[in-house]
Amino acid sequence: METLDKFDLAILTELQADARLTNAELASRVGLSAAPCWRRVRALEEAGFITGYHAEINRRKVGLGVLAFVRVDAERTNGAETKRLEEAIKKLPEVMACHYISGAGTFELQVVAQDLDAFSRFARQSLINLPNVKDLHTSFSLGEVKSGGALPLGHLVKPAG
Repeated sequence: METLDKFDLAILTELQADARLTNAELASRVGLSAAPCWRRVRALEEAGFITGYHAEINRRKVGLGVLAFVRVDAERTNGAETKRLEEAIKKLPEVMACHYISGAGTFELQVVAQDLDAFSRFARQSLINLPNVKDLHTSFSLGEVKSGGALPLGHLVKPAG
């Protein structure tokens, strides 16, 4: 599966909005019968367009009131050292996301914690002690405007003609 048609795009759009749709409801919304819809969903999964399904949990409701963005500066940027740091970051459940970044720093982490004291302990006991870490720079979220949004798919729609 290299290209997506209007049904595939509709399936992706609907599943991003509500991954708990039954196949029958999904099929109805995208204008297919149940069996072809199911086959398309499976094909989208196998081709890697759909990588998983998950529940979105309110972090505050589970006691994680702090959201921090931490820029990690690495000591050295050779392949082996960077790989060690990557693997160590992947093991930290407090790190919700990790990205290589351009400009100053090596990684940008999205970190959750119960409160500022818990974040401080995590930063001093875990983050600064990761392999190859030179320095940390932290910014705290003062409020979420938008998070966990659906990916825009409009650029994949072929113009009529």
